[in-house]
Amino acid sequence: MFARNLLEDSARYFSLLILALSLSQPTQAQVTQSPPTAEEIRPGVLRTPDDRFTNLQGYPFEPHYVEVTVERGVGGQERIPMRMHYVDEGSGEVVLMLHGQPTWSYLYRKMIPIVAAEHRVIAPDWIGFGKSDKFIREADYTFQMHFDAAIAFIEALDLQNVTLVMQDWGGFLGMPIAAHVPERIARLVVMNTALPTGYGMMTPGWYNYRDRTRQQAPFGVERTFSAGNAGRSDPEIVRGYSAPFPNPAYYAGPNMFPQIVPMRPGDPAGPLMLRTADRLAQWDKPALVMFSDGDQTLGPHEQFLRRLIPTSVNEPHIVIEGAGHFLQEDKGEEVAEHILDFIERHPLPRD
Repeated sequence: MFARNLLEDSARYFSLLILALSLSQPTQAQVTQSPPTAEEIRPGVLRTPDDRFTNLQGYPFEPHYVEVTVERGVGGQERIPMRMHYVDEGSGEVVLMLHGQPTWSYLYRKMIPIVAAEHRVIAPDWIGFGKSDKFIREADYTFQMHFDAAIAFIEALDLQNVTLVMQDWGGFLGMPIAAHVPERIARLVVMNTALPTGYGMMTPGWYNYRDRTRQQAPFGVERTFSAGNAGRSDPEIVRGYSAPFPNPAYYAGPNMFPQIVPMRPGDPAGPLMLRTADRLAQWDKPALVMFSDGDQTLGPHEQFLRRLIPTSVNEPHIVIEGAGHFLQEDKGEEVAEHILDFIERHPLPRD
């Protein structure tokens, strides 16, 4: 009941901000098919060539892969194996780092060595991103597909006592993961993200971003990808973030991520997110909510998440100053040190 009341209060607040905008914007993505300008490893599936990832700045990590089976398309017309890539560095307790849109595990390259000096860091690439396999058709990307792939990934690696680090879409998926398999999760680190339930809780900045992404995705138009305040002007960083996407045939994943966020009651992922809110409202394990001071898109959701997750009030109120939405890119080293401190404050119970 607390979670539902909090959702209603937050929805009313955000509705005042977005009323005019939400009435004038389309609610359904127009599905297009990218041109077949790449070699398919199986019908409708691409794999970025390895040479795209050669000598990326600050990303020396050995690749690891696991195969998961997911249902492609709305309604799951077909079950298909997809290869997911992940970084696996260090040893000890597992710190699982989940990236967002339109990034990949490259986003965590500044944090991985610092955290891996004391723990085992695993940083996967979602299907459609990084070195993981990619569907060509936008219609094959659904919230349920991503969620099922994430659960299959965690189960395939049999991850236990996980410190779950999440940002942006990493939180959109990570919080439902924590609610679904709480027995595998020891701690939460929630950064620059939100819990969209379909009740109008997103900001005007987010709606603008969603619609801008849709406008940037016409048939066959090439573009580059980047993240961070400084990263957008550094050609080496742009090359790193753009590496997974050689041409528009590979863009369906980042094209669709913003379009499948539950925005209105009845959207497919809405019930999952509402159940997640209910379970997080009863969360009794350590949780650190840590936002930056420069995220205009998801920053307003910080207070809602602090109020929702009860144990977050037990942690210091940390604000990463001088960082934008991608705080891992802007202040990755600082963020990593805060995560290490958080883990140290909450050792695992002895058997």
